[in-house]
Amino acid sequence: MGTSDLIANFILGMLEDEGGSAELQRSNLAEKFRCVPSQINYVISTRFSPEHGYLVESRRGGNGYIRITRVQATPKALIMHTVNAVGDAISPRTAAAFVSNLLDADAVDERTATLILTAVSDNALRPIAPEHRDIVRASIFKQLLVAVLTDTDGDA
Repeated sequence: MGTSDLIANFILGMLEDEGGSAELQRSNLAEKFRCVPSQINYVISTRFSPEHGYLVESRRGGNGYIRITRVQATPKALIMHTVNAVGDAISPRTAAAFVSNLLDADAVDERTATLILTAVSDNALRPIAPEHRDIVRASIFKQLLVAVLTDTDGDA
């Protein structure tokens, strides 16, 4: 198991032990795992990002910390969090991470997840110039999630 996996597993353990939210210091973790602080940043940015269902707050300075909180919300709230986290452009990989998180949280079912990923795939967006695909993908992705919310409201 690589250092990044060890760090990620350690943070996941902290989140479990502390009820879904953990504060840590980058320098202490770097010392514990005998790595540079930038590796801690890498693990946090790639594995504990909004598309993976986490909120990350950072305070710099001598007493600085990083607070990681697992978003624990109703399916509707998680979908809205996702819509708000997407921004103006999204890559296929990031869209897949968001959908995977929604699927894991039972906010969408397998069929809906497959349809969303198909609609925002590079293959579906082939007629769009490559430099514009991520912008169009974000717009379609958000509209599909809003439609899922609307559909869910009708079922309730």
